[in-house]
Amino acid sequence: MVGDKIDIKSLDLIFNRMVKTIDESKSDIFTISEQSRQTFEEMKIELEEVREKIADVITENDILETKTKFARGRLAEVSKNFQTYSEAEIHKAYDQANQLQIRHSVVQAEEKQLREKRDDLERRMRNLLDTIEKANHLVNQVNVVLNYLTFDLKHVGPALENAKMKEDFTIKIIEATEDERKRISREIHDGPAQMLANVLLRTDLINRTYQERGVEKALQEILQLKDMVRDALHEVRRIIYDLRPMALDDLGIIPTLKKYLSSVEEYNKGTTIHFQSMGEQRRMGTNYEVAIFRLVQECVNNAIKHGKALEVWVKFEWLEEHANITIKDNGVGFDTNIVKKNSFGLIGMRERVELLSGEMEMISEINHGTRIIFKIPLNHEQKN
Repeated sequence: MVGDKIDIKSLDLIFNRMVKTIDESKSDIFTISEQSRQTFEEMKIELEEVREKIADVITENDILETKTKFARGRLAEVSKNFQTYSEAEIHKAYDQANQLQIRHSVVQAEEKQLREKRDDLERRMRNLLDTIEKANHLVNQVNVVLNYLTFDLKHVGPALENAKMKEDFTIKIIEATEDERKRISREIHDGPAQMLANVLLRTDLINRTYQERGVEKALQEILQLKDMVRDALHEVRRIIYDLRPMALDDLGIIPTLKKYLSSVEEYNKGTTIHFQSMGEQRRMGTNYEVAIFRLVQECVNNAIKHGKALEVWVKFEWLEEHANITIKDNGVGFDTNIVKKNSFGLIGMRERVELLSGEMEMISEINHGTRIIFKIPLNHEQKN
């Protein structure tokens, strides 16, 4: 098998079809997630309205109950001493008691219907949250697969002719994929999953609060529940953004990097990230912008995670024929003579740079941080 000639064109054709199918599936799953989220928001508004109506009906019910008791007492008094009251007064007392009793029954029936509607809405919202969570989890998994397929496997074909490279890359890719899945699974479990579980518990608490402490306290709990749901959605969007920033297609590389670095700084307290863009920025092809984003993402993550950096500088210089991207940190650094040249992370970055027909330079020294410079040609990209 090792000596057999590999048909790279056939392999690329199969690969491209597979990527296309997975990408289409991702779009379908994302559409389901967005539709479920929109339905959830609409139902949340409807639930608020129903709860307000329940509160109004309960108030009216209490008033009618008081009035009905008074009307019954009045009717009993008139019936007992009917000889002292006129016929008109007797009829009036009877009509008032009868009308109040009818209205009281109608309001009680309305309250029962509203409570059933509220319970139904809450049950359907819980099911929607479960659907949203599963859809987002699937989108995250598909994005991870697409990321590795598109940027780490697509150009490995020629290298497969070398049996050792094939074995090494396969093992590393499997390890990296599993690590990424574990990381995403842990983030979802510790973040959105826990938040949504708390939302369900909070719903039961609201119901008990309403029964035991009244409408006002229950409404306060509802406002806190709203904040919890907002935080859960924010966390889900953050995880999705880390996998594939959608703003990249709409806004371009510079605005997307600003947003991403700001997000990284927010989630890594004590770390400061400085970003600077010099020159007239321009749009590049999608593949170029995604690749550059991944390069910066990899460098910044390494600076914080492995370099223990407290400050990171990212500078983007737009020149006439090329762009220079510099990522510098004040971390612990490392000895470039000791670091293996076949390090999988470095290989991945160098491959991306080569695909862009660019150059990469890395300078590091123990206790003096690391600086990585990418030189990406622009004219070449425009011709493509």
